[in-house]
Order: sequence, then C-alpha cells, then structure tokens
Amino acid sequence: IPRYPSIESMLSDARPDLYCVFSPNVFHLEQIRLGLEAGVQIFTEKPVVISIEETLELARLLALHGGAARAMVGLVLRYSQHMVDLRRAMADGQLGEIVSLEANEHIAPYHGAFFMRDWRRKTHLTGGYMLEKCCHDLDIYNMIAGARPVRVASFGGRKSFVPAYAPATTAEAEIFHVKKSVWQSSDDPFRSDGDIIDFQTAILQYETGSSLAFHTNLNAPDEHRRFCVMGARGMAEGDFVRGYLRVTARDGRRLAEYDYTQGAATKG
Repeated sequence: IPRYPSIESMLSDARPDLYCVFSPNVFHLEQIRLGLEAGVQIFTEKPVVISIEETLELARLLALHGGAARAMVGLVLRYSQHMVDLRRAMADGQLGEIVSLEANEHIAPYHGAFFMRDWRRKTHLTGGYMLEKCCHDLDIYNMIAGARPVRVASFGGRKSFVPAYAPATTAEAEIFHVKKSVWQSSDDPFRSDGDIIDFQTAILQYETGSSLAFHTNLNAPDEHRRFCVMGARGMAEGDFVRGYLRVTARDGRRLAEYDYTQGAATKG
C-alpha cells in the first residue's frame, strides 16, 4: 500500500473513490476540509467534530463545497436491525405519537478502562465522553423523537476510575488492560491524567415536547445498552447488547417480539 508524507499529496496522487477519516476526533475538521477542497467523496468516523465552533465551520465548508452529501458519517446504530424494525413499527402507527424515552449505554470495566488509558481520556482530543461514545445513541433518539432537543440538563463525574478503587492484585489488574490503546496511552486507568467522566445522566426536551432521560456508566460489570420508547398508543423496549426488541400495544397485546441473539435471522 503506498504511503504518503501528507494528506494533500495522497489526495492529489491517489484521487480515491472514497476518502475515509478515521483519525482522532481533534483532527477531523482539518482532514475533512482537505477532502472537500480536493473534490472527493468523504466518509468520516463519528463524532464528526468536537465543538459548536467546529460544527459551524464544517457547515460553512459543506455549503461552500457541495452540501452535506459530500460527507457520510459512521453513525452505525441507525442501520442496526433494532432500528430497522423499530422504524417499521413506528411507520405502522403501533406506537402513536412519541411521548417520552429512557435509554442508557453502560460499558464493562475493561472497556471503561480503555477510555481511561487511551487518547479518548482527554476532552480536548475527543470533545468529551458523551460525544465520543454516546453520539450513536443520542443520534438515534433524535431520530425516534423526530426532532432536535431544545433544552438539556446533565450531571456527571468520576467516581469509579479513581485511585481508591485501583486493583489490589495483578490478576484483577489484567481486566483493565484487555483492550489495547495505540496512541497517547496511559498505563493506569485509575491514576491517569484524563479528564473525562465515568458516569453521566442527561435529560432532554425535544421541539415536539417529548423527553429523553439518558444514563451512561463506564464501570458496569453486566453491561447493557437499553432503550424504552413510550408512545400514546404503545411502547417499544429493546437492548443492543442483550439482543431483543419488544413492541406492546396500550391494551397489553404484544405486537412484535424480536430475538437478535443469533443474528437478525432469528427475529420472529
């Protein structure tokens, strides 16, 4: 595979059909700008950029270079079987108007420790944990609500990955090094120089008046990624980790039940 001294030289020489931006978040805006100026189609990893200021600058660049279609974004939960089936239930009127949602993303200690050791532990490189990790979830709940948030309140902190809870044995410490870091890494997740949270709760109100309560935690031994969508005519409940989706009418009838534990083929 050819190697290049700069992105500019690669874009000029290779003229790729698709230019992929998979670098740490802090570099995205500049690298997307180079792709837009070179006239190539872009696929960028999430989150696209790390601040409101960068968002506005990206909007300006997209308007200047052909619009949002020039840059695809890797928000993959949009295309999960859970969301395909949930959107179908919503389109069929099984939920009615969306009233309220509750959801979470809880990751296991080995994964939380990765964030505390990796470059992702630093807000100035990522935009913060909620943006780096939970943007998938917030994206799909905006989609389900069919609106953007107008009010947000959020509370969080760091209480698990602190020196007081560092492992006492080598065997236990191995848990926190399962997932390897490859750039700007720190060896000890309990004493690192990171500034991200390890738990956070957010409440959102959408333009439609519906609301979302969202909770994330980086130290959940039995991890899950659940959601519950409450509509005026029914509800949908599912879990991306435990692999199910249930749709229930307001009279208690089970309208759909999907088991994804062996892949989408087992849905019923």
